[in-house]
Amino acid sequence: MRNNIKIIYLAGFLFTMTLAMTSYINSSFLQVYLNEYYVGIIYIVASIVTILGLLQMPKILTVLGNRRTTLVFSLIALLSLISLSYNGNAYIVVFGFIIYFVSTTFVITSLDIFIEAFSKNSSIGKFRGLYLVVINSAWVIAQLFSGEIILRSSFSGIYYISAIFMILFVVIFILYMHDFKDPKYIKVPVKKTIKLFSSNKNLMRVYSINLIFKFFLAWMVIYTPIYLHEYIGFAWDKIGIIFTIMLLPYVLLEFPLGQLSDKIGEKKMLLIGFLICTIATLMIPLINEPKVWIWAVILFTTRVGAAMMEVMSESYFFKSVTERNDDKISFFRNTYPLSYLIAPLIAVPVLLLVPSFKYLFFVLVIILLFGFLITLRIKDVK
Repeated sequence: MRNNIKIIYLAGFLFTMTLAMTSYINSSFLQVYLNEYYVGIIYIVASIVTILGLLQMPKILTVLGNRRTTLVFSLIALLSLISLSYNGNAYIVVFGFIIYFVSTTFVITSLDIFIEAFSKNSSIGKFRGLYLVVINSAWVIAQLFSGEIILRSSFSGIYYISAIFMILFVVIFILYMHDFKDPKYIKVPVKKTIKLFSSNKNLMRVYSINLIFKFFLAWMVIYTPIYLHEYIGFAWDKIGIIFTIMLLPYVLLEFPLGQLSDKIGEKKMLLIGFLICTIATLMIPLINEPKVWIWAVILFTTRVGAAMMEVMSESYFFKSVTERNDDKISFFRNTYPLSYLIAPLIAVPVLLLVPSFKYLFFVLVIILLFGFLITLRIKDVK
């Protein structure tokens, strides 16, 4: 059991290196072929396809099992990365990105099932907190050299190196996890799953909180690199430094916060997280100076709040379900593609109506305040 946990942690690290290398440059890469308005539309299309795909997740798991499901979609993600690394045709780039977005979301959901199966309910906060530290370390490490790679080899180099990490991830699932015993997945119709969430007020609230958290991340991932590069004037190597510092709270805070959630519950820390994140986000459109340290501090502070939001919402939800509830897990995990659907749906008209790109962040502050109000109404899981 412990060996399996270590393997999943290693697999999670390698897979996250792939995500971390690409996530913050995807929007800027797409902008090479499309303007910033159409970039949002591509994210909308990718999100719709992903959401429809996740609805079939229980059937796929029943037929293939979780190990094979992970392997199949990681291979699809690898092929899409290869197509992106040899970019040049706009249609191939757009299609490759959509397939990459969809397949990686399936892998994320499959990894959740492994983690849930290997952890005990009494220490879910600890296990998931450590897992989040492992994968978030990859986010920090990736930013250390991603900017330099772009300067030396443009975007192609990023996707090429990401493909190498994905190959290592695939190898792990070819060689290991043969002894993983799939639980008897509970197949529940989508309408019934939605009804289950709706009837359980706390479950629905934590789903909403997680959706707002993912919305914050989607908004930041899509629009912050464009804002820093095109409007503030930072070169990619400087953006890499800023993002490295920005992501440190995920590594430094999430494991101790996960342990803390097992003792005191999640509500208080969620409230503090939303407050910190909201105040720091409000500072973004108020600063115009292209100084690395200023932007590093501001974005670092947003992620202090975000780290608290992430580990607390994850811990709260997974204390309420088991790995057999793959329908609930896949529905909960649809907050990722759903946030990438909602964020550009809101941002595109906002960009058309407001006089400046910076107004996007005022809108984000309003959304975060809704998250704070929802958190006030949840009850800790005992």
